[in-house]
Amino acid sequence: MTDKSQMDVSPKAEPVMPAFGAGDAPAPAQESAPRARYDLVFWVGIALALFAAMPALVAWAPQMTDYPSHLAGYKIMLEHGSNPFLTWYFLFHWEWTGNLGVELLMVPLAPLLGVEAAGRIIVAAIPALTGLGIVAVSWVLRRRVGIGPILAMVTIWSPSLLMGFLNYSLSLALALFTFALWVKMEGSAWRRMVMIPLGFVVWLSHVSGWGILGVMVFGYEWTRRASWRDWRPFLAPWPLIFPLLPMLAGMGANSKLSYGRWGVFEYKWGILYKALRSYDYVFDIATLVAVLLVASAALVVKRIDGRLGWAALIMFGLTMAVPRQIFGGDYADYRLSTAALMILLMAVDFRAKAPVWFLTACSLLFISRTGLTSVVWYRDAQTARTLIKALDYVPEGARVATAVAIPRRQWFFGPFEHFGSYAVVRRSAMENSNFALPDVHMLSMREEGYNFADPSHRILYSSYQRIDLRKFRPANHADYLWYIGNSQPVALPDGAHIVYETENSFLARLPDAVDLANPANGS
Repeated sequence: MTDKSQMDVSPKAEPVMPAFGAGDAPAPAQESAPRARYDLVFWVGIALALFAAMPALVAWAPQMTDYPSHLAGYKIMLEHGSNPFLTWYFLFHWEWTGNLGVELLMVPLAPLLGVEAAGRIIVAAIPALTGLGIVAVSWVLRRRVGIGPILAMVTIWSPSLLMGFLNYSLSLALALFTFALWVKMEGSAWRRMVMIPLGFVVWLSHVSGWGILGVMVFGYEWTRRASWRDWRPFLAPWPLIFPLLPMLAGMGANSKLSYGRWGVFEYKWGILYKALRSYDYVFDIATLVAVLLVASAALVVKRIDGRLGWAALIMFGLTMAVPRQIFGGDYADYRLSTAALMILLMAVDFRAKAPVWFLTACSLLFISRTGLTSVVWYRDAQTARTLIKALDYVPEGARVATAVAIPRRQWFFGPFEHFGSYAVVRRSAMENSNFALPDVHMLSMREEGYNFADPSHRILYSSYQRIDLRKFRPANHADYLWYIGNSQPVALPDGAHIVYETENSFLARLPDAVDLANPANGS
């Protein structure tokens, strides 16, 4: 990052396309071609943003790692108190905290559409909104969309989104729109009044998105300082600070912090080079190298817009400084690494006319990444159709112990790690892969005598290890054992009887199973 005087980031230096209106003179003839080109790239950006929703449209259910457990949480949230099985197995307490984005959307949408349909629509909307937010920020800053924002779209399907961090991903999209509005309302007396409630909206969605918004606003105001001694940029974001009040009051806040148990520096390096991790190691690393080469070239020729560049620099610093676990959530720092890359690419501002082939290549990079995600999601969704048929053999209100075999080292994100939570969604079952930890989630298990929540379902294994399900403790408290994994177990719990089986899963009825919906049918 260079000094403000070297970055040429003054708003006056930005070309602003003339607007037509009453009393406006026609634009000079020589300006019509560049303006038409800017308008064309703008619409290309809009089209790419909408294309970002494609994975959720081709798969019957989003193939995100955590998604089934979030869906189960919404089901319990909406039916707790009216569904006798869910009320018996789970506790749910509403808390106003900075992690409620999709939960609040589910309240009106799920009764109209159903939980699964509403979830799919929200998942489709989040990447599209993120892309539209990138376009909005670029347009209000420069009145055009260039190579940088188009490249920034490769970060939409980030590791955070692929893992299913829905509230955070929604908050990031909202933060982009709120920042664009902050810039748009420059000089307006109403900006402070508008930003106070919007700050709460972003924070309610997820606290990390609110933090990113604050960093972006500070970076923008920092470039407007009169000198290095100017303290006003530190006070400028004050309309966004009010969510600190409920946080300091302890409303739904978990104060536990952790950098992990070992290998902190190795882990931090990992989240940097895995910033675009998805489904193909070579393609993901090649994409990361390509976009960093473009960003580096922009830095060398002083074409990094400081109004976003300073925020990107701060975000990279926070990625290294922030603990892995904060406010009860995991990968707090990993989320920031891809967000920092997004903001850095948005800051790339080659003001000269970019060759058509270069713009096409940047667009194809995003299309290829989103297309790969769509293909993988469609394939995994077909596998999921066979897996979920196991629930045809599970009675309403049963106790299901899910065991998922997970390789210790793999690049891609496994879509079935929390798939067992569909037993909650479709059978109102008690199941052990849900996010139901006291003092961390609003959801918790009523029975506290044993561990029957995430991560009790995980069986981490290496290639030389054998999986013995006789040692799987959650099965001691269940009616059914649902196993999912590519490594076949060497043994089942005593008395277990397989009632449904696929190539990579099976459902076994355990000897003491009881059908609570029809007690006479129990063993």
